[in-house]
Amino acid sequence: MNWRPATPEDAPEIEAFLQAHIETSVFLLSNLRKFGATGAAQDYAMTFYITGHPVSGVVAQSTKGVVMAQWPGGGDWARPLALLPAPITGAIGDGDQIDALLRAAGLRDRPTNLNSDEVLYALTLSDLIPQDGPGTLRPLTGADRAALIPWRTDYQINILGEPEETARAKAADEIAAYIAANSHRVLEAEGVPLAMTGFNAEADDLVQVGGVYTPPAQRGRGLARRAVALHLAEARAAGKTRAILFADNPSAQNAYEAVGFAPIGRFAMIFFKQGHAPR
Repeated sequence: MNWRPATPEDAPEIEAFLQAHIETSVFLLSNLRKFGATGAAQDYAMTFYITGHPVSGVVAQSTKGVVMAQWPGGGDWARPLALLPAPITGAIGDGDQIDALLRAAGLRDRPTNLNSDEVLYALTLSDLIPQDGPGTLRPLTGADRAALIPWRTDYQINILGEPEETARAKAADEIAAYIAANSHRVLEAEGVPLAMTGFNAEADDLVQVGGVYTPPAQRGRGLARRAVALHLAEARAAGKTRAILFADNPSAQNAYEAVGFAPIGRFAMIFFKQGHAPR
């Protein structure tokens, strides 16, 4: 099966294909809509490569070297990999597909900062289960930086495997981006922030939950599930009908299942240690 670089004219066909596999394509579709199919000189923009007419497979690489893929049934992954312009620094997508892609690239056993094979969950928002508990939900503001940057720093180090020397700067950038995009929320009671939740991508009627965090002193009180449920209720009121997320921690999985999420597959997020990601 022949692979080729996408052109701007391919974007509608790529979008239709990704929408048909949306549960494991939200990041790809969001990037396509933001930057287009041929890549841009902006951070995190992706260059797309496709096969089939109509499109039956997509592989894309960001300006940071991260690869995302959607190729149900797969095939000879070496073909699209040969088109990539840069070394692979990480891979995100359907668990089985990413495993096959990395094996074809000879990278499956390379040292990683993050090697997460998580359960993919989905929820129809009409089935959302409300969660009782303290606090109300509100958007992030600049005044939250002092509390939330340490939260996100901890998340970067202990969940995403970011080195300590770079984690705080990355966390500060992310909190600034959340504020600018109005994508995340704080659960607060009597002026005290208790937990954070957010949507790290959206596509039409679907939201993808991400960035959920409860500081250690507040854990075990059901705060994360309440924050997630309140944010999803807000999304439902705005016209969204579906939500997805991925999780590998049993405590988090129990919380999401209590809100109504059910497992539908696997989702992989893998980032290689610097200096260990050859072509």
